[in-house]
Amino acid sequence: MSGGNEFRFFLSRDINLPVTLRVKNLKRLCLLSARQTQINHAAEERKAELYVECSLYIDGAPFGLPTRTRLESAGPPYLWNELITLSTKYRDLTAHSQLALTVWDVSCGKEEGLIGGATILLFSSKKQLKTGKQKLRLWQGKEADGSFPTITPGKVPKHERGELERLEKLMNKYEKGQIQRIDWLDHLAFKAMDKVKERESNKIGNSHLYLVVDFCSFEHQVESGAIFLPPPIVLTNELVIVWDPEVGRINPSEHKQLKLARSLTRGIIDKDLKPNSTQRKSIQKLLKYPPTRTLSGDERQLLWKFRFSLMSEKRALTKFLRCVEWSDVQEAKQALELMGRWETIDVCDALELLSPVFKSEEVRAYAVNVLERADDEELQCYLLQLVQALCFERSVKSCLSQFLVQRSLRNIELASFLRWYVAVELHDCVFAKRYYCTYEILEEHMLKLASVVNGNEDGFKLWQNLVRQTELTAQLCSIMRDVRNVRGNTQKKIEKLRQLLSGLLSELTYFEESSIFKSALHPLRLTFRTASGGSCKIIFKKGDDIRQDQLVIQMVSLMDRLLKSENLDLCLTPYKVLATGQDEGMLEFIPSRSLAQKFHPDEHGPFGITATCLDTFIKSCAGYSVITYILGIGDRLIVSFKNPYPLCNQIVSKFHVRALNFGSRKLSNILTNFVKTCKGYYQSLKTARRKTQSLKTARLKTQSLKTARL
Repeated sequence: MSGGNEFRFFLSRDINLPVTLRVKNLKRLCLLSARQTQINHAAEERKAELYVECSLYIDGAPFGLPTRTRLESAGPPYLWNELITLSTKYRDLTAHSQLALTVWDVSCGKEEGLIGGATILLFSSKKQLKTGKQKLRLWQGKEADGSFPTITPGKVPKHERGELERLEKLMNKYEKGQIQRIDWLDHLAFKAMDKVKERESNKIGNSHLYLVVDFCSFEHQVESGAIFLPPPIVLTNELVIVWDPEVGRINPSEHKQLKLARSLTRGIIDKDLKPNSTQRKSIQKLLKYPPTRTLSGDERQLLWKFRFSLMSEKRALTKFLRCVEWSDVQEAKQALELMGRWETIDVCDALELLSPVFKSEEVRAYAVNVLERADDEELQCYLLQLVQALCFERSVKSCLSQFLVQRSLRNIELASFLRWYVAVELHDCVFAKRYYCTYEILEEHMLKLASVVNGNEDGFKLWQNLVRQTELTAQLCSIMRDVRNVRGNTQKKIEKLRQLLSGLLSELTYFEESSIFKSALHPLRLTFRTASGGSCKIIFKKGDDIRQDQLVIQMVSLMDRLLKSENLDLCLTPYKVLATGQDEGMLEFIPSRSLAQKFHPDEHGPFGITATCLDTFIKSCAGYSVITYILGIGDRLIVSFKNPYPLCNQIVSKFHVRALNFGSRKLSNILTNFVKTCKGYYQSLKTARRKTQSLKTARLKTQSLKTARL
C-alpha cells in the first residue's frame, strides 16, 4: 500500500522473466509407518539417491520441458536448496497455471523409485501470484498430476490442518515482513513454536512426507494479467446458423465479369448516352448513399456507364471514383482525365477523397486543391480530420502535409491547433514517423518565417511560444501528480495546488482562484492571466481520453455552422476543448449562472424575463437536443442541472427529443414552439447530412462516435 488511496501491483503479463523457484528439502522421510519401515530396511542395503522433477502445466496441459534437480544422497534429511529456472516466463502464465513436483529415487527401479508427488497452483484464489516458502504434502506412491483440477493437491485440506500448519503460515508472513518484528517477543514465540514442532513430530502414525519449496518474491503484489478470449465465433452458432467466411468479400466471378464487360465496351464510347427515368432514379438514390456504404457491382457498372452525363453533377464525382478499377492502367487514366473536367466538388466532399479508400496520389492531390478554396475558419473546422488523414498518405512529405503547413503559416491560431493535433499523434507507434516528419516541416518553415508576415514577431518567437505550451502542460502534469499524492481531504490538496502554482506559474495564473474538483482523477480548475489583463478559466484533466470530447464539440460546432449557412441560428455557445495527449487535455470552464430573471428582467414578459431571452433559451435547448440525439450522446449526471425547470423524461413522439417541462400546462404554446424548432433543425441537418457524414470517412483512429441517426 503506497499512499492513502494507492495499491501498487504488477501484472503477470508485464513480467518478462522466467519462472523461478528454489527446491529446499524433504521433511519426515524416516517415519514409523509400514511404508517408511520398508524404505529404511532397503536403505540399509543400498544408499538412496533422490531428485525432484518439476513440470509446469497451464490450464491442465504441459507447458515446456520438465526440469530436474541434482541427485541428493546425504540424508535423511535430504537437502537440495537448489534454484530451478523454467523455460516459461511469468507473462505466459494464466490463473490456472500449476507446478507438478515429483520425488524419485534412482537407486532402485522406476516403479519402486517413485517416492511421491504434489501439485500446487501458482496463483491463489484471489488471482495473486504465490510467493515465499510453500510446504507441500506428497501423495506417496503417486506421480504429480497436472490436470485441472488435480488429484494430487500439495496443500493440506483445511479440515486436516492443525496447530503446526497455522504456525507455519504465520511464520511465512513473518518472513515476508507482513508481521511486525519485536525481538523479545519473537524470541519467546520461537521457543514455543519449537516445542509444538517437537510434539507434532513425536506423534505415532504421522506418515506424511513434506517437500518445501521457495517461490520468487517481487517488490509488489503480482496479479494474474492473462487475457482470456471468448471461444471463436466459428465454433459456435451464436450469431449465425450457417457460417459463411466469404460473406462481405468480393466475388471473384462478378469482379472478373465486370472487368470483361468494361473492356468490351472500352472502345465504344458514347459521350451523349443519357439514362432513362428508371436509371435516373437509381442514380439519384446512389448519390444519397453515405460515404461508408459499399457500392455493389451493378451500381458501379451503372455509374461507369453514364459517367459522361454525370460530369455536371458534383456530388457524383466521389461515387464515380469509387467504381473505378485503379489496377487497370487505361481505366485509371480515363478516370483522371474526367476528374479534371468534372464539376468542382465542395470542400466537405474533398475529405472523402482523403480517406483510405482512395490511394491514388492524383486523386488526393485533387482533394488538396479543392481544400485551398476554404478560408481559415472553415479549414479549422475540418483540421482534426485532415491531420488524421495524413496517416493514409503514401509519402511522408505529401501534398496534404505541405498544404496544412503553408496555410498554418498565415494564421498563428491555425498553426497552434495543427501543432497540437500532430503532437498528440506522435504517441502512435505505427504512424509516429510520418507525423514527426510533418512536425519537423512545420518547425522548419516557422523558423524561416519573416517578421513582416506576422507583424512585430518573427517566426522564431512564434515557434518558441508554441513550444512553451508543451512545457506548460508538462508542468501541469507534474503539479497534478504532486497534488494527487497529498494525503488528506480536498482542501489540503487545494492548498498544495496553490502553493505549487505560486512558485512555478505565479506570473501566468491567479493561483488564489485555482481549485480542484471532487473527482477520482482530481481535475484542476485554473485561472490564467490574459495579455489584456483579463482572465481565462480552464479545466486541466489527466486520465481521460479528451480526444472524444474534442471530436464531439467539433461536430457540434460544425452542425451549428451548417445551420447558420441555412439562416438558422441555434444560439449555441459550445465550450472549447483541446487534447494535449492521449489521456490529458484542457477544457474551457463555464461557471454556473443564476436565473435569467436576474440578468434579463422584464415585468411584462413571460416568467419575468424578456421575450428575446426566452426565445434564445428555447432555440439553444432545441439545438442541443437535436444535435446530441443525432450523435447519440447522453448525460449520466442529469442531476447536475440547476435549472428550476429540469429536463423531464417525456419523449416527444416521432423525434424522440427531450422536451422541457415549463411548469404549467397552460404554457403548451411554448412547448409547441420548442417541438417545432426541433423539427426544423432536424430537417435542416438531415438535408445537410452529406457534409457531416464526410467526416466519418476520415474517422479518427483512436476515437469513435455512435452512428449518426440521420
